[in-house]
Amino acid sequence: MKPGIIEDAEVEPVATTLRAHRLGLSAAGGDLIAVMRQDCPVCRSEGLASRAQVALHAGGREIVVSLLHSSAEAPAPGEIGLSESAWRLLGVSEGDPVEIAHAQPLASLAEVRRRIYGNRLSEGAFSAIMTDIAERRYSDVHLSAFITACSAVPLDTDETISLTRAMVDVGERLQWSGAVIVDKHSVGGLPGNRTTPIIVSIMAAEGLIMPKTSSRAITSPAGTADTMEVLAPVDLDVSAIRKVVEREGGCIAWGGAVNLSPADDVIIGVERVLDIDAVGQMVASVLSKKIAAGATHLVIDIPVGPTAKVRGTDAADTLERALSSVAQAFGLRTRVMRGPGAEPIGRGIGPALEAQDILAVLQGQPGAEDLAHRACELAGGLLELADAAPAGEGYARARACLESGGAWAKFQRICEAQGGMRAPPVARFQQDMIAPYSGRLVSIDNRKLATVAKLAGAPVAKAAGVALQCRLNQMVDAGAPLCSIHAESPGELDYAAAYAVSDGPIFGIEAL
Repeated sequence: MKPGIIEDAEVEPVATTLRAHRLGLSAAGGDLIAVMRQDCPVCRSEGLASRAQVALHAGGREIVVSLLHSSAEAPAPGEIGLSESAWRLLGVSEGDPVEIAHAQPLASLAEVRRRIYGNRLSEGAFSAIMTDIAERRYSDVHLSAFITACSAVPLDTDETISLTRAMVDVGERLQWSGAVIVDKHSVGGLPGNRTTPIIVSIMAAEGLIMPKTSSRAITSPAGTADTMEVLAPVDLDVSAIRKVVEREGGCIAWGGAVNLSPADDVIIGVERVLDIDAVGQMVASVLSKKIAAGATHLVIDIPVGPTAKVRGTDAADTLERALSSVAQAFGLRTRVMRGPGAEPIGRGIGPALEAQDILAVLQGQPGAEDLAHRACELAGGLLELADAAPAGEGYARARACLESGGAWAKFQRICEAQGGMRAPPVARFQQDMIAPYSGRLVSIDNRKLATVAKLAGAPVAKAAGVALQCRLNQMVDAGAPLCSIHAESPGELDYAAAYAVSDGPIFGIEAL
């Protein structure tokens, strides 16, 4: 054999096709994960290192996954194990052939690196990034880098507009025949405050069109979709949403099921883990969903309080300017309505407990008057914005619709149209937090209260959360319950209760 020349030899070629194996693994943020035995011949021959990005092909579909190595028995040699999200997107069955190859380098990651070093990005850069994110080519590491880069150095107005447009362009858009399509959004940060189902019911009962698509929780114990799911199905596709809206004038559906701004849904999954919700990304997230859903008139609720997401006037001014300027660039008529944020609105925190508040308000039962008042304020503002009520008369009209039973009747019909109304579950385990001494309740730490609800299992455990037993400025007696923690397992109850009494009080009581 001549030096430097490899002559033909009878070497068995190594296949690049493996058999699909379902791992039953749910990754954080819905990340696409594949697992191969580290001694798998394909893994070794192709140089597929752990954490590498690899492309999988099956049945005409292609996805990009993060590869992990395993020394366990499963998956077996010749198999590739897939996380639940990867399994679903690839559309395979157990044992189906899956072709594997190195993923092509992502050019858009160069733009992410530019942003990390403080450079502003163009509309084309955001478009490339959002396309790759929507097509699930970014790993959780890539997504974390993008989110952090856009948070450490905040997006300016032009970047926020570009990001919003890119988010809209990579998904579907709903078109409606009406000239006025109303919508509402809360920037969040305040436990409870589940006004959306009430507002949709009022608007639809008043003859307006409100196809509401809502998100699941990002950093809170419940999103509107989490709470509404306790009462009726929310995983509606575009066809189902159209049928419900044509029949009843409104719906409350999960936006992630209809491919509206799909890149945002992927980003939200990682933001939830990082507990990051920066202004520019928040604005793009909110408005891209509204624009994609076909809204023409939008009311935005900004709760302001010392332990809310928006803590003071300056922060509220910044957020309002950002929302208004970006909305204007897309021709979306918007009204920002600030509200109280010193304490939760409603008594329940967590999907089922918030659902109970919604039912109480719609049925005219006592216990959540503050929720009814805020819902009517926002619904009234939306009626006025849409020229469906004269200026200054929107609140009275919304309140009349609520008190007449019209909103409750409409809500029931919407639930039935979405697949049937159901009763909220009740947690198996509950524990009261009691007042250590008598006095006047002068403060509530909203953030810590929300954390207690999340540690108790919300929003994944639908019945978990916190139920308030007191309000600000109320007199409390020593030993009286301030709130009750609800959980579906004793371990989560103990964990949440232990946190509730650590690192400073949730409830500030001024002793008598």
